[in-house]
Amino acid sequence: MSRTLVIGDIHGGLKALIQVLQKAAIQPNDILVFLGDYVDGWSESPAVLDFLIALSEQQNCIFIKGNHDELLLDWLENRHENINEKVWFKHGGKATVESYLNVSETLKQKHIVFLKSLQNYYLDTENRLFVHAGFTNMNGVSQEFFPKLFYWDRTLWELALCLDEKIDKNAPLYPKRLNIYSEIFIGHTPISKTKKVAPLCKNSVWNLDTGAGFSGVLTIMDIVSKAFWQSDGLPELYPNEIGRN
Repeated sequence: MSRTLVIGDIHGGLKALIQVLQKAAIQPNDILVFLGDYVDGWSESPAVLDFLIALSEQQNCIFIKGNHDELLLDWLENRHENINEKVWFKHGGKATVESYLNVSETLKQKHIVFLKSLQNYYLDTENRLFVHAGFTNMNGVSQEFFPKLFYWDRTLWELALCLDEKIDKNAPLYPKRLNIYSEIFIGHTPISKTKKVAPLCKNSVWNLDTGAGFSGVLTIMDIVSKAFWQSDGLPELYPNEIGRN
């Protein structure tokens, strides 16, 4: 039987990505859903994109767009007016720009095509939603007025975290956003930046960002069994780098 596995934010950590795919013993008929933020942090952002492009040629892969992926696309296409470079560089962009110094123009164009192909969200046949950050429209993603919120929003996770899980989902004041989908899988907001943590579920929202951009680990999870596998800590894999720390 095929599995659907969801992968959290990678942030240029190719070594961690290879580790978790090996630990999960990926099979040819498995479906892999990547939640975005493939770049910015560790030194292998171009190599991560190369790896994902190659992987998609032999595996059923679904690639969601993250906010850092859009920042890189803007930079590659010289839309610098869309980027606050001081802020971007502080949050992993510097390592990405440096890693592109030796990348050919041909390969950059290939990466642009890939980044433009990323999906804002994915909804499966069991009404499970996969999105990088969240959404704000109370009627769901199909009614979202501001598509950038799919990869910038933090209010969905904040809502899921602060809401008392003992509240009846049929109560009139229960947030409608949390009743639309059977489950929601997100990244974007690290559960922890400094230590190894498990994926966290609050009010049917699963957060898979276990801090791989910082001092945490990368996580892959089976969406049905909820079994998960994690990489070594990213500072152990990249001992001479600082990541987003």
